[in-house]
Amino acid sequence: MPRVTQEHFDARRRQILDGAALCFARNGFHATSMQDVLKETDLSAGAVYRYFRGKEELIAAIVGEVLGQVHEGFEEAARSTPPPPPDVLVPSVLGRVLATKESLMVDGRPALPRLVIQVWAETLRNEELAATMREGYTAVLGAWTRVVEAYQEAGMMPRDTPPTHVARTMMAGAMGFLAQQALFGPAPVEVLQDGLRALMSVRDGGTGVGA
Repeated sequence: MPRVTQEHFDARRRQILDGAALCFARNGFHATSMQDVLKETDLSAGAVYRYFRGKEELIAAIVGEVLGQVHEGFEEAARSTPPPPPDVLVPSVLGRVLATKESLMVDGRPALPRLVIQVWAETLRNEELAATMREGYTAVLGAWTRVVEAYQEAGMMPRDTPPTHVARTMMAGAMGFLAQQALFGPAPVEVLQDGLRALMSVRDGGTGVGA
């Protein structure tokens, strides 16, 4: 019996994950059955179950992969001296993640933003998935916080704001941009880049609130 190569293993795993991601993005987690995944991937039950025991393992693997890509992008930035500014960094990392899933389309739109919304909803009722999300979120927040600390060390950002506050705000911008795409249609990451750059240029006019 021929030995299965690592390349074959990785390709088959990728096939299953991409098929499951399409199913979850299209119909939601609860409305998707393993039979739907088998049909989408055109694989037998034995072939799929060899890699994943069920929907829970599939969605955990998808979530872990996406969070890992985001984490890697910001860890790389944190090692730069100084890191690229937020209007370059955030769209760059988000664009890189979107590009890895650009071949996955649902109703003519990118599947990843819709998948993200489905995952967020499932996280509210699935404690195991919530634990996976918390672990990934904590790792990503740590990487983003180190980026902000590097901004402050380089004099690019005031030191009077806790780095975690800035990191969470940058994360909120990226997450909100994904949510907008899922709800209202695709938009290039240049939209996010232009918006961040404009916000970064705002200066206090000295009028004060209620003046």
